[in-house]
Amino acid sequence: MALTTPTLESVTTIREDGSRRFVHPAGVHGRFTTWRTIFGLLALLTYVALPWIPINGNPAVFLDLAHRQFHFFGLTFVMQDLWVGFFLVSGLGFTLFYLTALLGRVWCGWACPQTLFLDFVRRIERWIEGSAPDRERLDRLPWTMEKTLRRGTTQVIYALFALLIAHVFLSYFVSLPRLYQMMRHAPGENWSSFLFVFLVSAALWFDLAWFREQFCIVLCPYGRLQSALLDNDSLVIGYDTKRGEPRGKKGTEGAGDCVDCRRCVSVCPTGIDIRQGLQMECIGCAVCVDACDDIMSKLGRPRGLVRYDSQNGFAGKVRRFIRPRILLYTGLLLLGAGVMTFALSTLRPVTVSLTRMTGIPYVIAGDEVRNQFLLRVLNKRNSTQHFTVSLTGDVKSLGWTGGGQAIEVGPLGEETRTIVVVASRSDIHGSFPVAVRIRSVEHDTQIEKTVPFVGPGY
Repeated sequence: MALTTPTLESVTTIREDGSRRFVHPAGVHGRFTTWRTIFGLLALLTYVALPWIPINGNPAVFLDLAHRQFHFFGLTFVMQDLWVGFFLVSGLGFTLFYLTALLGRVWCGWACPQTLFLDFVRRIERWIEGSAPDRERLDRLPWTMEKTLRRGTTQVIYALFALLIAHVFLSYFVSLPRLYQMMRHAPGENWSSFLFVFLVSAALWFDLAWFREQFCIVLCPYGRLQSALLDNDSLVIGYDTKRGEPRGKKGTEGAGDCVDCRRCVSVCPTGIDIRQGLQMECIGCAVCVDACDDIMSKLGRPRGLVRYDSQNGFAGKVRRFIRPRILLYTGLLLLGAGVMTFALSTLRPVTVSLTRMTGIPYVIAGDEVRNQFLLRVLNKRNSTQHFTVSLTGDVKSLGWTGGGQAIEVGPLGEETRTIVVVASRSDIHGSFPVAVRIRSVEHDTQIEKTVPFVGPGY
């Protein structure tokens, strides 16, 4: 069956009548495919292994929503530290923009989970259903026993892969021991987790089995953003028109190096023709580079007809690595990194809150005025800590009860104490500040909270 000719006027995966045309990319071998495969396996193994790797008594990445604690490579954050997530999200987004300006769609082609998962399942598809022509033949066949068996086996493996990925994803939120415990019980005993895994698995299976490259073309906004992020010096995958045109078979007088074998089209996972120029659908996976290099090697011609280069490079101009856009991005990236480093340095291994008890603001007993406060101490370390409490103020008669002894707080635990602050009525002339200092015995971390002491006439 002849290959569909891609055009720049419409998406190749949509037929003229609006129906879906499935893309069955052919297999390819080459240096970029090898490196992408190695990187993809390492990324997948890292994703699976992170919940198994203990650091400071917790998994390397553990989003413990039940206890409102978040563990990242030995650092523990609580809900009060969620503002740090702004730096994480914005930093990842800006880094992606920065890399795009330098290296084009390197994220899409090399690191995006969508691409990595599809590369994995397409290998399974080729193993079960055969080469690209064989899979296209299966598309045209009625539902015979052969087609049912091959396609059914493929879908079962897709579903098992989706279930595996979903269960690993759940372990990031409940931990592996808890996940194993839930799997040993009926779904109804942990229905919310079961529903979560079912929905994630169903969405992933739908994506792998049917939606596929449409996610990159239709849903993902990154392809649209690249037009604003790229410039003529950004590294992209392209076709050397000067060298390749006019196309012609080997031996044709006056023909360029491109023999119009359409090998670059047959291997493209989004169904485009890279020879038509830089396109939104190109994810930068470099399979067309390996495919064309293989053909050039067989013809005894130099590689690189399709290659990584910049738009200026393809035009015969010098590619500028350092340019105003990169200098601006570098400055902003360093500024963001500096602010994030400073923000992380302000985090303490303990969180302390001191609030006035509800009800009347003060109590008068004889010549004494009493204020009651609730002290809450949260230990963010994986070991027991002891905290001492001291109190200072501008009133000589100031005294207090409730915090004289050291407060012991277990690993990632929380303790509360009622602090009663007392002052002589004759010394009170309106409100005045009281400083409560909490210090860790083991780590000498010190936190001070100031609250107003109130009495008659405040």
